[in-house]
Amino acid sequence: MAPLNLSLITQQPTEGFYDSKVFSPEALPLRTFLPVHYEPNYAYPLIVYLHAHGSNEEQVLRYAPHISRRNYISISLRGMHATMVKKNLKHKDAYTWGPDGSCDAMVEDYIFNAIEKTQDSYNINLNRVFLAGFCEGATLAYRMAFSYPEKFAGILALNGHLPRHQAPLWRVQALKNLPVFMGHGIANSVVTSRSAEKDRDSMILAGMNPFWRTYGTNHRIHAEMLRDANTWIMDKVQNDKKAGRSSFSA
Repeated sequence: MAPLNLSLITQQPTEGFYDSKVFSPEALPLRTFLPVHYEPNYAYPLIVYLHAHGSNEEQVLRYAPHISRRNYISISLRGMHATMVKKNLKHKDAYTWGPDGSCDAMVEDYIFNAIEKTQDSYNINLNRVFLAGFCEGATLAYRMAFSYPEKFAGILALNGHLPRHQAPLWRVQALKNLPVFMGHGIANSVVTSRSAEKDRDSMILAGMNPFWRTYGTNHRIHAEMLRDANTWIMDKVQNDKKAGRSSFSA
């Protein structure tokens, strides 16, 4: 029998969750969800998940396979500040991004470095990077994408609101072509649907065209919300005409 040629054996990544570190400059957590039947020759869209106040990167990324198990590579990051644990949470580690989803240079570097590290590890399309934020994470997603609209393919803001303490829509011309998905619980008492509607109207007045839909839930993520998010992202991906980008850094 001929000897086994070990050089012909390659170990491909499989569907599941993976934990690593990104240095920005200190070691910070990076959690990744790889789709089923990961194909290294296909450049996947990337979804960057930003968790809510009092949550963490592990809890927020559990939504990734419910949006789609095959369409995207997904990553999640951890808020920069520890916060008190709520009694009803099942996890012990709780974090926040700071006041009003603050987006300082350290947070920006963390997000950009995490995207670059993911590009080094897997095949992603840098023209198809979406920010998905929940509550406080949605505010951070707005801040990031509104500051760098040329870098992101769109925002998914779920049960969140626009930044309150700065003028988020100051780059009016650059924001007109930035896609925004707004999904909101009709019975949300933390961020009311009326408040979110005002945010939607502000974006429309600025020349943007946000997708808006409410769901029969409160401050929770609704299954139909995730299905709609997948449909919305795939529509943006299929209509993407941008040339390929080789680097995500400024």
